[in-house]
Amino acid sequence: MSLYLITGIAGFIGSTLARGVLEQGNQVRGIDNLSTGRRENIAEIRGRIDLREADLLDLKSVQEACQGVDYVLHEAAIPSVPRSVRDPLESNRANVDATANLLVAARDAKVKRVVYAASSSAYGDTPTLPKREDMFPSPISPYAVAKLASEYYMTSFWRCYGLETVSLRYFNIFGPRQDPGSPYSGVLAKFITQMLKGEQPVIFGDGKQSRDFTYSENVVNANLLACEAPANQVAGRVFNVATGTRIDLNETFQALKKLTGYSGEVRYEAERGGDVKHSLADLSQSQKHLGYKPTVSFEEGLRRTIEWYKGQA
Repeated sequence: MSLYLITGIAGFIGSTLARGVLEQGNQVRGIDNLSTGRRENIAEIRGRIDLREADLLDLKSVQEACQGVDYVLHEAAIPSVPRSVRDPLESNRANVDATANLLVAARDAKVKRVVYAASSSAYGDTPTLPKREDMFPSPISPYAVAKLASEYYMTSFWRCYGLETVSLRYFNIFGPRQDPGSPYSGVLAKFITQMLKGEQPVIFGDGKQSRDFTYSENVVNANLLACEAPANQVAGRVFNVATGTRIDLNETFQALKKLTGYSGEVRYEAERGGDVKHSLADLSQSQKHLGYKPTVSFEEGLRRTIEWYKGQA
């Protein structure tokens, strides 16, 4: 039995990972300052986890949380492009300084491996598709820059200190427990909840921008594989986590219209600064070195997510 520390455990992805780790029979410790995470996300598993309510910027708390830990799944972040554009210093503190603290604490506690929630935003708006890990990064927003900087920190701690690290570049994750009420939530969480209520959703831009939408269960699988993969194949490296398919927002709206029974139309508004036009992942390296393959398709993920939100209503 291994002990996993999950940062940002009360968040959408962190709480999903906690359930996946517990299902494997392992122990879970979580750390979260609850600035964006929600207690409701972990309410049903609260009695099975060791929750530390603390900020990653507090080095002492992070050091205490890392004691006795085998694996760290680092999900904590302020995952918002618009918010980072408005306040780049806040984004840097939450997404870079906090990561450096965690790495120092994990190194000193002799943690086996740190798996980091990196972001496909590191690729920027380069026209080349699909996105490959060996492409030169071209981040647009302060958020993307911060996530990329943390990738470099991960690699440097492997090279300098021998701390095994793996960075997983997530592509547009969606699923149950994603907060639709936040102005920075993913588009699918907002669309689904609005359409179930009969409210008109908004697309920023012309709707032709495309995404490699990835259901959260695929992320759980990727993280668990990244913990167990041979160090000589994965340590210090970056891997894409996605489905390897893409759909534009206009097509997404039409798919959701059928599944939710929404009878209205979408409203278009001006595009937002810092947003990427298209994303599509090349999964060849993830498949080769992690053994990763998406197990839940976009369509099936949509159905599961809609059913969950219906249950919440």
